[in-house]
Amino acid sequence: MEQSGAPAGPDVTSNGGGPAGGPGAESTNPGTGTTEPGAAARIAEIRVRIDEIDRALIELWQERAELSREVGTTRMASGGTRLVLSREQEILERFRSALGADGVQLALLLLRAGRGPL
Repeated sequence: MEQSGAPAGPDVTSNGGGPAGGPGAESTNPGTGTTEPGAAARIAEIRVRIDEIDRALIELWQERAELSREVGTTRMASGGTRLVLSREQEILERFRSALGADGVQLALLLLRAGRGPL
């Protein structure tokens, strides 16, 4: 999907005619949203890197969640608490400082992935 929420892909009508913009209009490059070949090629290059970053983020997310679960298991097995709120606040503040309000939301998701819902 594109950032707009619309599915990625060619912007053509289902009857095989021209683009949804009207008859005779140039067809867009599938998935790029542009008719300019240079721009379409650059978009494709950028998306390769975005996909690499996404794969790395997913891998790091999974590793972080596993490590966080291990910390919790170890802490509780030694008689500690399920959560250390000061640590969670530290993480929330780190993400807020770096990324603003969206960072807080991201940090909350990361924390939940490691410890489960409250």
